[in-house]
Amino acid sequence: MTNVAIIGGGRGGTSLIEIFYNDPLVRIVGVVDVDHNAPGIRLARKLKIPVTRDYRKLLRSRKVDLVIDVTGDKAIEEILQASRRPGVAVIGGPSAKFMWQLIEERIKSKEEIERHLLEYQSLYRLYVKEVELAIAEERTRIACDIHDGLVQTLVGLNYRLDYCADQLEKNPALTLRSIQETKSLLKEAISEAREVIFNLRPIYLDRAGLLPSLKKYLKTYERQYQIETRLETSGNEAPVPSQAKIFIFRIIQEALANVQKHAQAKRVELRIEIHLKRLTAAITDDGIGFDFKLNKRDQPASNSFGLKSIMERARLLGGKSEIVSRKGQGTQVRIEIPLSKEEEG
Repeated sequence: MTNVAIIGGGRGGTSLIEIFYNDPLVRIVGVVDVDHNAPGIRLARKLKIPVTRDYRKLLRSRKVDLVIDVTGDKAIEEILQASRRPGVAVIGGPSAKFMWQLIEERIKSKEEIERHLLEYQSLYRLYVKEVELAIAEERTRIACDIHDGLVQTLVGLNYRLDYCADQLEKNPALTLRSIQETKSLLKEAISEAREVIFNLRPIYLDRAGLLPSLKKYLKTYERQYQIETRLETSGNEAPVPSQAKIFIFRIIQEALANVQKHAQAKRVELRIEIHLKRLTAAITDDGIGFDFKLNKRDQPASNSFGLKSIMERARLLGGKSEIVSRKGQGTQVRIEIPLSKEEEG
């Protein structure tokens, strides 16, 4: 569970309280505002959430994992960044404003909250996953993947090899067949290990850079899935913020995963153009395609969630996405991300 402190009791704080209060993965440990009659403070009292006028008290608290500042006060934002303890994530400025505005936009009436609750929870988890606390969560998830998949496969291989050793002299023909089956399982284990490496790669984006990381990713993707890949880039990635690189990598990774799972494609092209104020990317495959309007209504949840994830990540960056597809004519995923405050506004 994530312990969240909210600084600001206005519209932004009120919206965050309304959505986070019923989230089983979140506990609001405090709400701060100098105005004790602010709507967020009144709501917090009603829900029996601790309130205070001094945000420094919450910064010193060992219970806080995540601080969200929706005041828009530059001085408070600077103090939060300067006094942040290790292990505490801080979201403020335009990022926090965009978060609560996105939530507020969707909460149009009390009756809609229950219907949209799962959607808001997914959006919240998606955002928090990309901040500092994500590293620990990612390690846990990868450890589970290794234990439940790769380790179990390796244990099975060990038993098979013991069986082969026991049958080597008794039944050579049976032993040969068993060795061949073991080789097939070993290829699966290698494939699972590569998938784990795919999931680890974004952690090192700051060190390697977005474009080199994508180039390496595509090589491994091509080798694993036998789908021919092509990467075309223009521009320098220097204007791209570090956090945006993670989002962009995840968008492209999700688009390529959809190609591998659903498109039955033989070829996929990735085109990235980086300008001073914006980044554009297009992922195009030659697969079977689909009717995207029909997909919104009838497509299985697993695929629609992947497309939704792409669109939500682009929106969190202040950008936009477009999915173009027709049956028999392949699919193209396009995104455009602003790289400056002027463009974002």
